[in-house]
Amino acid sequence: MHRISSQMTFFYERVIPIIWFGFIALSLATPLVRFLFRLPASVEPLPFLVAPAFIAIVGYFIMRKVLFDLVDEVLDGGDALIIRNRGIEERLPLAYIINVNYAPLTSPPRVTLALRYSDPFGDKVAFCAPVRFSPLAIFSPNPAIEDLINRVDAARRRSAH
Repeated sequence: MHRISSQMTFFYERVIPIIWFGFIALSLATPLVRFLFRLPASVEPLPFLVAPAFIAIVGYFIMRKVLFDLVDEVLDGGDALIIRNRGIEERLPLAYIINVNYAPLTSPPRVTLALRYSDPFGDKVAFCAPVRFSPLAIFSPNPAIEDLINRVDAARRRSAH
């Protein structure tokens, strides 16, 4: 079995939100400390409290849509995919996949599998495609994902007969 999901998933799912919300917390702390301790400020602190709160809320909803639904690891097991997420492991036969949606121009590159049957992860499974560091990589298909799409199509055709 070889891994077809990115090894950067932990970074995307766990580290980026900590950095994002950490910077927002720091930007909230300065005007809040000035206000609470009645330190002289050259400007009113309210806009400096509202803007980071708004950015935090918008960032949370974007991350919920793009990052928080990613599974930890996807392994290619030949006729099935082994999906691991937060200590749960599930074997997903390729014939159970209805569609493979690959978005290479997003960051992170995202693969979403639409499933015929709901599994412990729901009726869709999303993971990060392996990141390729080549200037021409964004214009060419990812070989691992292209192979997966072809094998899913072949498995669907076999199961239809």
